[in-house]
Order: sequence, then C-alpha cells, then structure tokens
Amino acid sequence: MTIQYLRVRTSGPGLHDITSEIKHFVSEQCGPDALLTIFVRHTSCSLVIQENADPDVQRDLHAFFRRLVPSGDDPSMAWLTHTTEGPDDMPAHIKAALTQTSIGIPVADGELVLGTWQGVYLFEHRDRPHRREVVLHLTG
Repeated sequence: MTIQYLRVRTSGPGLHDITSEIKHFVSEQCGPDALLTIFVRHTSCSLVIQENADPDVQRDLHAFFRRLVPSGDDPSMAWLTHTTEGPDDMPAHIKAALTQTSIGIPVADGELVLGTWQGVYLFEHRDRPHRREVVLHLTG
C-alpha cells in the first residue's frame, strides 16, 4: 500500500488535467498489477475521467455544468440558503455532488488501464484559483 498527496493549483473553474502526475506516481511504484484510488479532499471540486484529445470536450463539459447549475446570484438559484461563502460556493458543492470525489483505476503491468482517449481531471467548480489536494492510494 502506497499513498501520495498531489497538490494541484487551479486557475479557476474548468478541468485541470492531472493524468501525467498520476502516471508518474504509478511508474515510481513499480508494482505490476494494482488498483489506484484517486480521492480529492474538497467539497467544491471533483474528479472526472474524460476525453483528453480534443479540448472542446472540456470546454463543453464546463459550459454544460455552468448551464445546469448557474451561479448563486442567478435568479433561478434564489432558493439557495448557503450563500455566506459567495455566489459560486453552493453551486460548486452541487456540481461536486453530481460528479465524483473518488475514482478507482486498475493498474496492469505497472501502467494505468485507461482508454486511448481518456485522461484524469480535477474539475474545479469555484471561480477563484485554489490549491487542491488529491490523494493517490495504490494497493495491490
């Protein structure tokens, strides 16, 4: 069992590719077959596995979630009661609840078993830049 903490600086909302950092961690461990669990220690961002070939996919996903869950100062969100941390906070919690904070990825022959076009992303839902912590846990 091996654990590493990955610190990710975000520049604001959107998908931040963390695949190379994760692959580096796995390659250093030299275990042939394992399970990698990735967990983000925050409630206003999330993790997703998505296409990594066309950046339009990330832009469209971000735009979709902005439409699905608008900012707290949008009139359609007037029902929110948790507003003390700004208009982006509660919508960020909702977006995180709709996605995931933990992902499991098999490791075979020392490499992540991702599809050809798949990458791992930290999905930042807050408007401001943040420093996020992602836990990488390798068992096997």
